[in-house]
Amino acid sequence: MALNETRTGGSRSELCDAIVAELDRGIIEKNKKERTRTYLGASSLGDPCARKIQYRYMGFDPDEDKGFPGKTLRTFSLGHAIEDLMVMMFRDAGFDLRVSKSMNDEQFGFSIADGEIRGHIDGVICGGPLNMPYPMLWECKSANDKKFKEFVNKGVAEANPVYAAQVALYQTYMDLADNPCVFTVLNKNTSEVYIELVPYNKKLAQDVSDKAVLILEASKAEDILPRIAQNEDFYMCKWCEFHKTCWEKK
Repeated sequence: MALNETRTGGSRSELCDAIVAELDRGIIEKNKKERTRTYLGASSLGDPCARKIQYRYMGFDPDEDKGFPGKTLRTFSLGHAIEDLMVMMFRDAGFDLRVSKSMNDEQFGFSIADGEIRGHIDGVICGGPLNMPYPMLWECKSANDKKFKEFVNKGVAEANPVYAAQVALYQTYMDLADNPCVFTVLNKNTSEVYIELVPYNKKLAQDVSDKAVLILEASKAEDILPRIAQNEDFYMCKWCEFHKTCWEKK
C-alpha cells in the first residue's frame, strides 16, 4: 500500500505513523516469543491478589485486550537502560557494586521449593567510599514524576508494597538481612535520584513466603484461590489481565 510522502512543517505523515506501528509490532512480537515464567517470581509475590499470581503461575492466558502495547513495553525497556546507567554511576563514585557472577555474567538470584519460587536481584553493594554496613542489597527502580514524589513522601513500603515485599524476600533468601537495602529510584522526568535504606522486615518476608506456599499447594490441587474482591468493578479487578477469566460465569 502506498503511503503519503512526509509533509513539511513538523506535521506527522502516514509514513511516520507506519514506522511507529512497525516498531510497536517488532517489540510486541519479541515480547510474545520470550519464555513465560513457570515459577513464582519474587518480583510479583507482593501483589495483593493471590488468585492473579496463581493464574500467572498456572500459565493462564491474559485477556485478549489486556496485552501490553508497544508503548508500555518500551517503558519496560527504558527501565533496564536506566538500571545500567545507575550501575555506572555507582561504580564511577567508587562503590563496589556487583550485578552478576563474574564467571558467566549470570544475574545473582535464589531458587527454593525445587525451583518453584525464584528471584533475581539487581545487585549487591560490597564496599564504597562511605562508612556504611556492607554488603547491602541494591534494588533499582525508575518512576514518572508523580510516582517518584510518592516514594519521596511515603517511602517504598507505602508507595509500592509489591516492591517492599520483593526487597524482604531478597534479603531473606540472599542472606542479606543483616543490613538495609539500598533502594534507588530515578525520576524519568527530572533525573532526580531518591535513595531509601530499607531495613529488613522479617514478618513481611514470612507472610509473603507463606502466600507463595499457599499458591503452590492450591495450584497442585487444582483449587483456584478466592478473589480479592466481591465485585468485578473493584478497581484492582478492572485493570487485571485476567478480568474475564476470573469473572466469567460458569
